[in-house]
Amino acid sequence: MNKSVVALVDDDPSVLASLAELLESAGYETRSFLSGEALLASGLKGVDVLITDIGMPGTDGFELRDLARQQNPQLPVFLITGRHEIADQDRARSIDGFLRKPFAGHTLLAAVRDALDDRQF
Repeated sequence: MNKSVVALVDDDPSVLASLAELLESAGYETRSFLSGEALLASGLKGVDVLITDIGMPGTDGFELRDLARQQNPQLPVFLITGRHEIADQDRARSIDGFLRKPFAGHTLLAAVRDALDDRQF
């Protein structure tokens, strides 16, 4: 059985390490990137879920979501942030999930599991 692949994008290495550890402990394969540009350069082939921080230098989480969806319109995308508000509600639409830091590990795992269950293969 193939493991589902979760791409993680955050400019904070400690956040990436924590997310990767959590997801790998639940049986997912992870690919970690410090920027949206790095993910896009690597490509989305084989990625089943994308989890990205919103506030990053360069390509932010909203832009990354849009670019990723151009390559794979069915890709579940989860945005995470430490901000308390999203100023532009229009940009927040069509997000599969939105999590404010800090969030409980079980919340993220349930969201990823549900997104994968809902995908039509």
